[in-house]
Amino acid sequence: MYAQVRGQETGLVFTTASGRPVEPSNLRRSFTNACAKSGVRRSHVHAPRKTCASLLIALDVHPRVAMQILRHNQITVTTNIYSEVSSTKTRQTLKKLGDRLDS
Repeated sequence: MYAQVRGQETGLVFTTASGRPVEPSNLRRSFTNACAKSGVRRSHVHAPRKTCASLLIALDVHPRVAMQILRHNQITVTTNIYSEVSSTKTRQTLKKLGDRLDS
């Protein structure tokens, strides 16, 4: 979902009221304030991106698709830095592998 200014889509997710890109320091400050107001432990501004990447991996979304969604230039950024595989998913995969080797 992109921001709109005067009914026109800006192509940006976060903008000022005039449609200009938000300065990174202002975005960090707003993010920190939103975390504090909602009772969420202060988090790094990239935490939602990490969460998104991990959820996409958990949904078995192909890493290249996740890379496009997250707008990364390199797949290694998506797979090595942003995504985490849950312990449950790891156990399920190892069980599948074991089942296959037993047959």
